[in-house]
Amino acid sequence: MRFGNPGYFNLLWLFVLLIVFLVWSHKKKKQSLELLLSGPLVSRLLDPLAWKRVKMETVLTALAIFFLILALTQPRWGYRWEDLTQEGVDIIIALDVSNSMMAQDIKPNRLERAKHKIADLLNMLEGDRIGLVAFAGTSYLQCPLTLDYSAAHIFLSAIDTQLIPVQGTAIGHAVRTSVKAFNEQDTQSRAIILITDGEDHTGDALPSAKWAKEQETKIFTIGIGREIGAPIPSSEPGTSGFKKDKDGEVVLTKLDEITLQQMALETGGSYVRSVTGDMDLQKIYLENIKHKVKKKLVKTERRRIWLERFQWMVFAALLCLTIGYTRKKLPPPGKI
Repeated sequence: MRFGNPGYFNLLWLFVLLIVFLVWSHKKKKQSLELLLSGPLVSRLLDPLAWKRVKMETVLTALAIFFLILALTQPRWGYRWEDLTQEGVDIIIALDVSNSMMAQDIKPNRLERAKHKIADLLNMLEGDRIGLVAFAGTSYLQCPLTLDYSAAHIFLSAIDTQLIPVQGTAIGHAVRTSVKAFNEQDTQSRAIILITDGEDHTGDALPSAKWAKEQETKIFTIGIGREIGAPIPSSEPGTSGFKKDKDGEVVLTKLDEITLQQMALETGGSYVRSVTGDMDLQKIYLENIKHKVKKKLVKTERRRIWLERFQWMVFAALLCLTIGYTRKKLPPPGKI
């Protein structure tokens, strides 16, 4: 036997207190009546079976409450087998971890905003396999495709700008690494979510997008940052301030929306700019990926389904109440 809501067993403590109160109340009434009516008056005014009927009604009421508590715990016994199939899309999230993602034009900074977005997306997924690729001057697969979203959360929390020693922003390399993370035999259900400020230092962003299209992979881009630009905090140990070029000028990093839009358009995906809240994720995942990318069979399993039996507990409670009510309506012996 199993229980769907075993927490309701805690109500049995209140049930015990109820039993104690009913026993005390029954004795108190009997003592009060014996004090009020003494000697022959008790046998004349009260039916000899009256106390037994009252006791039985109390017991039946208590049993009804007990069975109702058992019904709340959802007892289950017996089972049947059910074949379950799960359909979804394979999604690789390519996250930019270059130093420019530490710019604070998006609070608290671009990278933290992106990680929050990915965490929200993991909570939004509906049976899709998810993987993570981190990239800067190069890229590598941080988390292979998985249905274990809790594991993906763990890999996500470990991502920072120190993860990849080669600095820069090689978007093309990230796209190629992401495509290679998919199953080669399955080209029907592929989607890449590219989260970056779009500053590509290799010039390979658009060629890689065209190659991804040839591999039947759609790219959905999310732009992090602002077009006006923001300084990059210095990453040198023991230094503060902002990153500067060889002429001593502060380096500004700007959101390159045009490149990200062209990549998405080339592969049949879509582009959104990151905003506060989940509107961008809803547009990318719910409105685009769920409709533009064909689903595939992700998982098949045979599961044991336990049968609900709370109905028997409810029936037993109603039976107790019915018997108690019927006994209350019956005339006392000798009065028919």
